Amino acid sequence: MTGEDMTSFTGTASRQESSAVIVTTFRLINSLTCMATSPDGVVTAGREKCNAGATDRNRDFAPLARDPGLRLGHRRHGWGAAGRGIVSAMATGERAAAIKSNPVFAGLPAKEIEVLAGAAREETYRGREYVFMEGDPARWLCVVTSGRVKIVRHSRAGKDVVLDLLGPGGIFGGVAVIEKRPYPAAAQALESTTVLKIPAEALIAASERHPAVIKEMALMIGRRLRAAHDSVKSLSVDPVEARLAATLLRLAERDGARTNAGLALPFHLTRQSLADMTGTTVETAIRSVSSWLKAGLVLDEGGRLVIVDKTALAEIAAGEPED
Repeated sequence: MTGEDMTSFTGTASRQESSAVIVTTFRLINSLTCMATSPDGVVTAGREKCNAGATDRNRDFAPLARDPGLRLGHRRHGWGAAGRGIVSAMATGERAAAIKSNPVFAGLPAKEIEVLAGAAREETYRGREYVFMEGDPARWLCVVTSGRVKIVRHSRAGKDVVLDLLGPGGIFGGVAVIEKRPYPAAAQALESTTVLKIPAEALIAASERHPAVIKEMALMIGRRLRAAHDSVKSLSVDPVEARLAATLLRLAERDGARTNAGLALPFHLTRQSLADMTGTTVETAIRSVSSWLKAGLVLDEGGRLVIVDKTALAEIAAGEPED
């Protein structure tokens, strides 16, 4: 075997090892996110639904829709193709800057970024419109450029379980693309939202040339795996109010901005979304948030929550009784 052959063999092995890492990591997080919660917060397994939605890993991608304006799959409660527009005003340079700013692609050379930017397209979605549905073919890696998207799973009991809320810079759908599996959860716009979409073929080609993309995705999924593990543990043992407080704190610490009043969420968090993230009912979420408002722990400024007393809310999240 020549030195050139050895280099080629080593590079191929490295890519295979990187792919194996992300596949294993994704399967772990997928098994966790396949868990749904009943209204009283008891965790129930949803393996049948997960297995039913999975396909053979070697499955080829279906041809892309000929009409770029068509939506993929069924959109419950959405506005449909007529209510959504493909934004063409974003120049290739702007798309390249948006891609480069994401940690997953930050290490790619400029020419590779330009290739991805040239293949990408930007689309806008109205509030409640779906970017894709759970079980849709994974044809795009998506990056939020403005607005907010929630990643949601539909349980067998018909209850929505919100896995995450993503703002500008948030990336989703990429692991399903790499694995050539359907999307394991749905993505829905919470408000008017713009998403930069990189096609599967371009992403896979870039990851084959630059295994660092796979590595960064594995690190990202690893962080989400830890968060999913904590969520499942919390759903199993923590009181409902503790889960609600912990979720609000996590969102505020990750996305919030400091104001004179306190730590403010930059978006409108509905009581329904908060309930869906914590495995409880909207009525329970309303009661808990109302009690925090009356106690002065949080404020509601134009529909956006502001944490005034972070220490007191952290005590509730830890399950400690209030004085």
